[in-house]
Amino acid sequence: MEKIIITGGERLKGRVGISGSKNAALPIMAATLLTNGVTTLSNIPRLKDVTTMARVLRTLGAKVEFREKELKIDTTNVDRFLAPYNLVKTMRASFLVFGPLLAKLGKARVSLPGGCAIGSRPVDLHLRGFEELGAEVSMGGGYTQVKRDGLIGAEIYLDFPSVGATENLMMAATLAKGKTTIENAAKEPEIVDLANFLNKMGAKIKGAGTDTIRTIGVKELKGTDYSIIPDRIEAGTYIIAAAITKGDIILEGAKIDHLESLITKLHEAGVEIEDEPASSTSTVDAEEASAGPPMRRRERVIKVKARRRIKAVDVKTMPYPGFPTDMQAQFMALMSITPGISIITETVFENRFMHVSELLRMGADIKIEGSSAVVKGAKSLSGAPVMATDLRASAALILAGLVAEGKTEISRIYHLDRGYERIVEKLSNLGAKIERVKQ
Repeated sequence: MEKIIITGGERLKGRVGISGSKNAALPIMAATLLTNGVTTLSNIPRLKDVTTMARVLRTLGAKVEFREKELKIDTTNVDRFLAPYNLVKTMRASFLVFGPLLAKLGKARVSLPGGCAIGSRPVDLHLRGFEELGAEVSMGGGYTQVKRDGLIGAEIYLDFPSVGATENLMMAATLAKGKTTIENAAKEPEIVDLANFLNKMGAKIKGAGTDTIRTIGVKELKGTDYSIIPDRIEAGTYIIAAAITKGDIILEGAKIDHLESLITKLHEAGVEIEDEPASSTSTVDAEEASAGPPMRRRERVIKVKARRRIKAVDVKTMPYPGFPTDMQAQFMALMSITPGISIITETVFENRFMHVSELLRMGADIKIEGSSAVVKGAKSLSGAPVMATDLRASAALILAGLVAEGKTEISRIYHLDRGYERIVEKLSNLGAKIERVKQ
């Protein structure tokens, strides 16, 4: 077991490179199962969840090889349709192999998914959509099984714009006969990235990024080369790291148009965030890029400064393009030391305030009222032993530790390895006093 130790009080300054998106990489990796060939994915983050998905693909018969920031996947010999419990229980995104296996092999048997304990995330929307496509669904022994000798295009309406269901059904529809329409579809940038990838493999998908996605089935898809979009949640976390420490940092590789709702709220709070042209040099100087490896020139960079006094603002999580639930915990850490009272309302997951009890240990003043948290900004936070409960709660505790007086020790940090690539190294190179040690 390991833990993170932070000595708070340092103002972050410098450049940080944003890694490829975990939430885009995982469904795209699953989508390679639709082909009978070789696909090379670049800008792949080296995360535990990516490694787990690679193991799932290997279990199904694929050959998976990591190469620096690339991932080579050969699905020529995929002939197995069982995704076992010991892998799927650790990561909910493993359930995304369901749609590709059903479309490719005509059947799939997948364990019910696990992941962070942030609330109920039923898979009924996925299964109901598969039934609309003509599949037969059965459950037993902790597994869900779906089979069909050829899928048929259908009109599908999602009761909730579920990201996972939209991805699973969009993938299944690529090889279905005829036209499939998904209404009330999720609009996240990761949905658009998946659709772009599928189209590059030969799919016919239109409307990704809107609430109506139309897919015309094709006979086959082919392997391709593709670069994953940057991780907007990682980018948002570093933006708040700059804000909470009154810092001055530059984000390389992030897309500001993926962060509009977060940036709107931070602007309202008084944080300066600007999208500017990148340096004309072809690479970032090694010394300048101390928060990450030398990077190729980017067209734009995001500059973040928190020179003015920040004020409290309210947020309400919503499906994209609303304020992201994956940034709620980090934003609460910022509001916990911001003068005034803010109300943070969670509408996506019912159990995503587990970080509150740990922030209270550090001196935060937060009260839970139903689906809302009332946050009264404290004058300061104090370092304390705390425990991470999930991926984004882990990030929130790190942010709080950056400004807390004294030392903060965070245990159960294995959650971080699922979604943040080299976060200790990146923060350290921005000036934070942070280290990862064995307990």
